Amino acid sequence: MIDQKLLSILVCPVSKSPLIYDQDKQELISLVSGLAYPIRDDIPVMLENEARQITLEEKESYN
Repeated sequence: MIDQKLLSILVCPVSKSPLIYDQDKQELISLVSGLAYPIRDDIPVMLENEARQITLEEKESYN
């Protein structure tokens, strides 16, 4: 689980937008850039080349 204080200061490295924590998928989601950053061993991997593109359906489900 991601600490809420950490989540409040983390932003997407591509768009500088806020992130949404998806506990089930263990990812941090940027709706602006359409990327999902993985969380491995409770550590967010905030590298663009490690992120995956989210689908339109996923993006709409977070709104």
